[in-house]
Amino acid sequence: MSLAAFVVGNGVSRKPIDLNQLKSKGKTYGCNALFREYSPDYLIAVDVKMIIEINNARYQHSNEVWTNPNKLYHRMTGFNFFNPTKGWSSGPTALHLASTHNNNEIYILGFDYKGLGEDNTVNNIYADTDNYKKSDAPATYSGNWERQTYSVIFNNPDKRYIRVLGENNFIPKQFTKLNNLKHISVVDFIEKFVN
Repeated sequence: MSLAAFVVGNGVSRKPIDLNQLKSKGKTYGCNALFREYSPDYLIAVDVKMIIEINNARYQHSNEVWTNPNKLYHRMTGFNFFNPTKGWSSGPTALHLASTHNNNEIYILGFDYKGLGEDNTVNNIYADTDNYKKSDAPATYSGNWERQTYSVIFNNPDKRYIRVLGENNFIPKQFTKLNNLKHISVVDFIEKFVN
């Protein structure tokens, strides 16, 4: 029986989850600046600025990091390159990688797809830090992330996906058509895996 896998995005809904508690429960696939505070089994970053930050920290020399090929990286060593590349954002690319491995049950954390508050501002744990928008900036358009996530789940009908919802409980409309995706609350996730 395979263990669960956890794909960790950086939406604020994952804030209450102690990621260290997941290490013994299955493989973790994290995105971008997550490496600043937690070392997932696989770190996925496709943004050039994030790859430069990761390289400057030399993180890829002691941890597995995946990215897309880029001519700017020709002098950098220690990275794993997607070939072929999907050309997607980091979160959906991490979900794709987890889906290519022997994981039958994949939990999706911090994929919020919606900005914060009435002003719809940036929904990211790392807002106001290097390589991220200011917290009062408008939220990034999420349509591409939604389509890419949908594509991964739709194309892997034998796998089971569980998306962990934060307080906003936002579910993109097209996700309701996926028979192999269900949603649970952060509270239920913590009760199952962290406590």
